[in-house]
Amino acid sequence: MAPSSSRPLRQRHHPSPLLILVVSVSVLLTSLPISATADGLPELGGGDGLYREILRDETVLRLKELGKISDGEGYLERTFLSPASIRATAVIISWMKDAGLTTWVDQMGNIHGRFEPTNSTKEALLIGSHMDTVVDAGMYDGSLGIICAISALKVLKVTGKLQRLTRPVEVIAFSDEEGVRFQTTFLGSAAVAGTLPESILQVSDKSGTTVQDVLKMNSFEATSTAISQAKYNPESVGSYVEVHLEQGPVLEALRYPLGVVKGIAGQTRLKVIVDGSQGHAGTVPMKLRRDPMVAAAELVVTLERLCKEPNKLLTYDEECNCFTEESLAGLVCTVGELNTWPSASNVIPGQVNFTVDIRVMDDQVRETIVTSFSRLVLQKCDDRLVDCKVEHKHSARATHCDLELTSQLKRAARSTVSAMPGRTVAAAGETPVLMSGAGHDAMAMARLTKIGMLFVRCRGGISHSPEECVMDDDVWAAGLALFTFIDQNILAVSEEELEAGQNAVAESRW
Repeated sequence: MAPSSSRPLRQRHHPSPLLILVVSVSVLLTSLPISATADGLPELGGGDGLYREILRDETVLRLKELGKISDGEGYLERTFLSPASIRATAVIISWMKDAGLTTWVDQMGNIHGRFEPTNSTKEALLIGSHMDTVVDAGMYDGSLGIICAISALKVLKVTGKLQRLTRPVEVIAFSDEEGVRFQTTFLGSAAVAGTLPESILQVSDKSGTTVQDVLKMNSFEATSTAISQAKYNPESVGSYVEVHLEQGPVLEALRYPLGVVKGIAGQTRLKVIVDGSQGHAGTVPMKLRRDPMVAAAELVVTLERLCKEPNKLLTYDEECNCFTEESLAGLVCTVGELNTWPSASNVIPGQVNFTVDIRVMDDQVRETIVTSFSRLVLQKCDDRLVDCKVEHKHSARATHCDLELTSQLKRAARSTVSAMPGRTVAAAGETPVLMSGAGHDAMAMARLTKIGMLFVRCRGGISHSPEECVMDDDVWAAGLALFTFIDQNILAVSEEELEAGQNAVAESRW
């Protein structure tokens, strides 16, 4: 059951056609056969405690299976409550049931799978990621975190450890993180965190279909009251953990399969509008031009220099007068879109506008970069006799991961990498600690509870592309690290383990 006692669960008493489809498909789906030992428990990983058959082989097969469920022909696309998303829901629920979890779908289409220990009154551990994709996506973004979590809990089930959990554990497959369909991110996780505004129901996609329309089409209630039922009571949640591919090249460069995340960068989006004098390309002398294109080009290069060499161009706060190397780490600035008017080869443009995306972990650095860039825009536009305007489109503060959770994930990752066959731990012996420049569901969940994140190495740092790739053994490492995290932190010690520990202490005294 869901952890918030204030949330009615009427959808369970009146199952929608979606849930009927889920039940039907889950009956048909089967999991990998696993040989049994003499005591009836499955034989996993050759008895080495690495559980390869579930955490690698089966997980990789499931990633490939989910990667084939698409609304696109010949490419992967799965957006909020699309037909492919509904089919994927049925498959994910079948896997959750296979892991021994109680399942339901909330009023924003999020899929939940939960194990509730007997007589437990402690706050739940939530583990999740998103099931939606970008257009022409890779098969690991989002799906990796969902399936690794399910696989880790399946290992707990088949090894008889699920009953020893000291707190509830719940896997959530969020219905929308990418924001492709409605151009607004975190629909799923924001609903769970209780930060989704009522106005979201009236947001429409390119076809004019609203969020409310889509919910109704899939037999959800589609009211603000119903959406509020997805909100969790903060007192019932202890923490949220997310496994995600890195989407960058750092872990590959460090030759390390896993890394922990210290935080998710704050972000500012700007739109710069440059107005000049439109004219004939062949008749206006160079010295008499008010050309917004060359002004925009200079501004783009200025932004690049500002973010590559911030200490040379920043306007400092009088009280600070400097930024540390650590505070500037991970600063990235991007011009991703540039438009001209009238955009003809024989016309000096009348207007050029471009977007600016600024991300860094230190919010003071980000705000100073924005202020300094805005000042430089006006200065350089005055020099070129063009008119400029800087519009602020979006701003989000940095999200910091919980130190204790990060330490626990770091220890689990270290134990995993040390234990896996053919692995050598980096010379420093430390699990890398990274900043995330990309947004994740953890950002929304941080409004509900403390968060922790585990990154997984990907080839070439490529993501949001069919070329996205995570090695099978790194998938294995991610699942094993998550299992180890649970085993080390929220499993009760068995009598056998307690006796073994006491014997070890006794032997050390001799």
